[in-house]
Order: sequence, then structure tokens, then C-alpha cells
Amino acid sequence: MIVVAAQEDGRRVGKIRMRRIQDASASSLVPFIEESIEPGSVVHTDGWEGYAGLEKKGYQYEVTILARRKEPASELLPRVHHIVGLLKTWLAGTLHGAVSHEHLDYYLDEFTFRFNRRTSRSRGKLFYRMVQQAVQVDPVPYHVLVKHVRDHRIADHKM
Repeated sequence: MIVVAAQEDGRRVGKIRMRRIQDASASSLVPFIEESIEPGSVVHTDGWEGYAGLEKKGYQYEVTILARRKEPASELLPRVHHIVGLLKTWLAGTLHGAVSHEHLDYYLDEFTFRFNRRTSRSRGKLFYRMVQQAVQVDPVPYHVLVKHVRDHRIADHKM
């Protein structure tokens, strides 16, 4: 399960944030919102109860109840649905459907990084920013990256 935040930029999508979450409870959703969205901002969600209490956290909270509406959810909350559609297309096209749960966080980070820089006027800075980000996060050893593939190969050989 993932949660997606998409910034409104007129009729377009501004920056996005995504994260894998344990469940759709407030204890999973609210920390993501607090880390991703500036207090005082308008948070527009569906009517899910896990978002209740955002006003107490300093957000303006706008709710669109999706149930019993004539319009599809993609029209009522278009930015988030657009981003999820792009993510699915990117995963299917880039990874050819071979998405592993172990590496989902990395896929979400890469998609977010690319999406948020899609309109960059300084394309040469993309590599520089990627290197900056690479030195700010802990390295991931090769054996961790290939664990999923290696485990499948070992299981196949035992058969």
C-alpha cells in the first residue's frame, strides 16, 4: 500500500511525494502528511477516516466523499489519480512488470525524483542533484539489491 501527495499547481500537478505505508490508519497517514506537506496548506482527501484530525495538526482540510458520486474518482481527485496512473505505466514499461516488494521504496524514490525534475530548466543540474542525494543517503550493498533475485534462483535450483 502506498500513499501519494500531489501538489496543486493550477490545473497541473506540482511536486509529488510517495511512500509505502503499513496500512491506511491515521498512525500511518498523518506522519507522511506531516513530513510531506507544510502546515497551513490545504490537504484535499477523500472521506477516509484516517485523515480525521488534520485541522488539529495545523492543516486546512478539504474532503471530497467519493461514494455515491456520479463523477469518477479520477475527476474528483484528478492529480493523485494521474500520478498513480503514471507510476503504474512507468513500472510496467521500465520494469516490465517485474516489481519486487523488497525494492518498492527505491522505485517510488526514483519515480518521485524524476517526476519532480521533469520541467527543470537546468537539465545539467540533474546529475549534480542526483550525486548530492546519493551522498546524503546510506549506501545499499549489492547483496541487498539482488537478494530477491538471488533467493528465487536458489529456490529454482533446489527443485
